[in-house]
Amino acid sequence: MATNVQDTRTAILLISCADCTGLVATITRFIHENNGNIVDLEQYVDPEENVFFMRLEWDIEYLSIPLDEFGNAFQESIAIPYGMEWTLHASVDRPRMAIFVSSLSHCLYDILARVHSGEWAVDVPLIISNHDTLEPIAQKFGIDFHVFPISRDTKHEQEEKQLVLLKEKEVDCIVLARYMQILSPDFVDHYPSRIINIHHSFLPAFPGAKPYHSAHERGVKIIGATSHYVTAELDTGPIIEQDIVRVRHADSIDDLVRKGRDLEKLVLSRAVWHHLRRKVLVFRNRTLVFA
Repeated sequence: MATNVQDTRTAILLISCADCTGLVATITRFIHENNGNIVDLEQYVDPEENVFFMRLEWDIEYLSIPLDEFGNAFQESIAIPYGMEWTLHASVDRPRMAIFVSSLSHCLYDILARVHSGEWAVDVPLIISNHDTLEPIAQKFGIDFHVFPISRDTKHEQEEKQLVLLKEKEVDCIVLARYMQILSPDFVDHYPSRIINIHHSFLPAFPGAKPYHSAHERGVKIIGATSHYVTAELDTGPIIEQDIVRVRHADSIDDLVRKGRDLEKLVLSRAVWHHLRRKVLVFRNRTLVFA
């Protein structure tokens, strides 16, 4: 079942545990007994791993216990006995998102347009870059822009400064909007499953700085984009969203670049939207993206 809960004060549970009989009934009964009205529920059982997954959202207007106490009650009554891993979120909480960029502007413009229009309920307190190229865009939207030039010798020091700034600004998640730097494992460890990246889907066949040129030479018929959570291993994190667009023999390299960048914007925006709406549950190195 599904409903529009945009204007409703709701809470969201994301749950995973070993599958067993009666889990849905047990969880929903607990919500009901605490005067919660379920507005959205989706569950899935992985038959190979025998793991149960659920996303449950409920109206908290008449909840019999404060939401900040609900988690403790759920932990003691349900989560511990069933060995659950879970997270609890309030829909009214506005995440604070930092954007990392380099010199390409297409993804940055798309994100800021969605934020500025109110399409996304998120705050963007700062933009971080290794170049000053896109600072005028940040100024147009009234967002602080911080430049951290990075070289092999300064990478560790600069990332330490970035982490201090992100903590100061109380950042919840990070979007790499074509940020052309590889984050260190230590940096990534500070934001597990909270850094979202976007790149073309030509890897590993067409690596390097000009993948569209290489793809054009090979006469590819489709191009794609992939958005995923960042992990310590480069470009192998859990995939959130992917899509493709067809190309023709008559398309030039510029056509491929244009189509590819359009697709990157859309795929990244979908991935960020899923994350902001608490629609993504990470299990090992894959994701479940609920409808």
